[in-house]
Amino acid sequence: CSAPRVQVRRQLDAVAGIGSGARGCGGRFRAPASSASQPCYSSIVIRNDNSQNADFPRNYSKREKKPFPIPVLELRRRARQRMKEAEGKPRGPPPPPKNGLLVQRLIPEAYRVYNARISLINNLKRLMKVVPVKGCKYCGEIHVGSVGHPFRTCRGMSSDKRKGEHDWGSTFVEAVFLPVEAYHLEDRLGPRIPHDQRFEVPRIPALVELCIQAGLDLPEYPTKRRRKPIVKIGRKEFVDANEDDLPDPEPDKFKEPILEEVSDDEITPPSSPEETAALAEETLKMWETLRNGALRLMKRYSVRVCGYCPEVHIGASGHKARNCGAFKHQQRNGQHGWQAAVLDDLIPPRYVWHMPESGELQKELKIFYGQAPAVVEICIQGGAQVPEKYKATMRLDIGIPSSLKEAEMVV
Repeated sequence: CSAPRVQVRRQLDAVAGIGSGARGCGGRFRAPASSASQPCYSSIVIRNDNSQNADFPRNYSKREKKPFPIPVLELRRRARQRMKEAEGKPRGPPPPPKNGLLVQRLIPEAYRVYNARISLINNLKRLMKVVPVKGCKYCGEIHVGSVGHPFRTCRGMSSDKRKGEHDWGSTFVEAVFLPVEAYHLEDRLGPRIPHDQRFEVPRIPALVELCIQAGLDLPEYPTKRRRKPIVKIGRKEFVDANEDDLPDPEPDKFKEPILEEVSDDEITPPSSPEETAALAEETLKMWETLRNGALRLMKRYSVRVCGYCPEVHIGASGHKARNCGAFKHQQRNGQHGWQAAVLDDLIPPRYVWHMPESGELQKELKIFYGQAPAVVEICIQGGAQVPEKYKATMRLDIGIPSSLKEAEMVV
């Protein structure tokens, strides 16, 4: 009675493609016989890098230290891995920019980032002529709209008397695009700035300093450019190589025209809604160009930030000026707690409330509203399309109740 079983077994193997070497449902050879009776299904997986809804960026307390971009345990693990891989191998020369030279492929990026910053400021000045932006007179909060939001979140002077209500007024472009300053270094590999020289070194926008160190040439801010790698004579000591045998430097082939910032008196508002929408789209493009370019520069040129205050330093090691006034600065004698910076430390996005289609905000329905960076919100109200990456925090797919009674029914 075993002959019929063997015959059926061979028939199943033939259907499954085992005997003939054919491929099965999943594209694998030698599929099991039991899969002969199972149908083949083709599945389609749709992936989206942007989540449907996301939480707002966290506001850290003044008594709380910023988290490290990479955990300390992970940094130690990577250091041990590098030491293990470099064991028994000769130590090679440091790559640029650690050897004093510039990263040649990032020089055009430095010019693009600088020009994008100037274009962004000029376009914001024009957009703010037609898109109203309000700022609180007692705290640093802003709102994009003709009337300020009704939320009682003011923590400024005499806020207890006003029960947290904001006192709205006009504002400037510096409140939308925050000016983060840093010390200008004439030699980025030179000694650290001591506390006694903190008033002698000029302070310029941190983004401009990053572009200068990456290859941007500005006559008003001179910096040292090396043409040969430095010569290390110790763990932290080095000397400059002799460049007398080199010919005269040729004109920089990466140099591009530099834009200039327009003064407030020369700003002209857009003359039509179509021009406003085109200006908003261009401003949004400059915003993305600025952030993406700055992120590429930060991957090669070190940027440090204090873990307790917003102080930023462009360089491998932070300065020694003891001007930190954050929580418990007396225990640190005013010294900064330097750590690696992230993009939001260099270019703060400055989130504001997104105006719904109804055109007004109700304080009872606060949990249903979304937020967006102030620059993005100005461009959207100016007529630009909503970028996909900001839809998660703007909560565009959440239905806003029409009344408080309807909001109480939401589960």
